[in-house]
Amino acid sequence: MYKSQRLLRLMMIINAKKSFTIPELAMDLGVSPRTISRDLTDLGELGVPLYSIQGRGGGYRLLNERILPPIAFTESEAIAIFFAVQSLRYFGALPFGDQAESALDKFYHYLPFDVREQINRLQDKVAIWSPNRSMSVSCLTVLLQAIMIKSAVTIDYNSSENGPNTREIQPIGLYSDRGYWYCPAYCFTRQAYRLFRTDRILTASLNDNVSCLEDVDRKSVLNWDVEELDRQEKTLFCVRLTEKGKRKLEGNGRFRDFIESQDEGGGIIRMHIPANKLEFYTDMIWELGQEAKIAEPMEAITYINCKLQGMKKLYP
Repeated sequence: MYKSQRLLRLMMIINAKKSFTIPELAMDLGVSPRTISRDLTDLGELGVPLYSIQGRGGGYRLLNERILPPIAFTESEAIAIFFAVQSLRYFGALPFGDQAESALDKFYHYLPFDVREQINRLQDKVAIWSPNRSMSVSCLTVLLQAIMIKSAVTIDYNSSENGPNTREIQPIGLYSDRGYWYCPAYCFTRQAYRLFRTDRILTASLNDNVSCLEDVDRKSVLNWDVEELDRQEKTLFCVRLTEKGKRKLEGNGRFRDFIESQDEGGGIIRMHIPANKLEFYTDMIWELGQEAKIAEPMEAITYINCKLQGMKKLYP
């Protein structure tokens, strides 16, 4: 076995073990303990985070995180991965902190020169804009970790209604909308499902004392509130769109499936929404200006008129 093959095999073995000794590895690979010692030194110089355990029954362990074995990518795949990571650069915070940037640096360093040249030409040529919102990276990281290992979390949450308060939650997932990160979760404190805006989470820590619920774990960010929405009072929300307004809303997941095209190029929306979310939906239509007109319900029209009166006071 060539040394390069042996080092790759060795990396795969130690990734699969919580701890190991030199004699164990020597037996697995069929080489001498001295060879394994040299190989471990080489892996350490390559960045594999090994540390030794002293005393009787000692050996070696991986420090903190395991190292993944090498993966072969085509040039097109390499460019796709680089662009995908670069698209995150405009977020104010990410659940994995600066690890994406660190991974990208390693990835870029080992690319062939001509592929790096192609990627360099993409710098500042393509961007996916996202509003830069300020929020705690550490809290996002804890929430992501809790989702991965199925753990409850204790948070201090600054509610707009009740001010700061402590909650025990089981996170369902994370999603981003207009630069904000949201965490749908089951709140053990309120004994109900809640949607938490993560920039309002002041602190977050894993809580092993709270048992997670299997029903909650089976939910996703796509269906976590379906049962709750079905129980809520609904109202018909009807909006007429110009051709330009229709194009703008076709990218909005809340409205996209409800847009009916009209012969003149515009469209109409007919959908039933929770009555207590009326202002939320109306505010999104308000952003379209003259490209949309709410036909019903009357409560939404009244709300728009109040906003117009407020604007007139600013611009008499």
